[in-house]
Amino acid sequence: MKTKKMNKKIKETKKELGLDDIARIVQNGFLKIDERFDGMNKRFDGVEERLDGVEERLDGVEERLASVEKKIDRIEGEIIKKVDTVKYNTTKYRVKKLEEKFA
Repeated sequence: MKTKKMNKKIKETKKELGLDDIARIVQNGFLKIDERFDGMNKRFDGVEERLDGVEERLDGVEERLASVEKKIDRIEGEIIKKVDTVKYNTTKYRVKKLEEKFA
């Protein structure tokens, strides 16, 4: 019995829908989709702004890293000079001691 009533309502609904009704339904669907796209565009704008900020911070990190690399290279050069000086002095001392012993 319920199915007969439902079928009757469906038939009535089908009959009641005209081209204007269908056009309105489709237009409303497109409007809702358009609203959703607007929301997505706003979120994408927010993401884009955040990425710009991250990019700026990364540029700063790269600059600071380059500065640190230069300092490390300078320190490394100084250490090598000191090690060479120590080796030279040690060798000079040993040669002097050998010369004293065998002279």
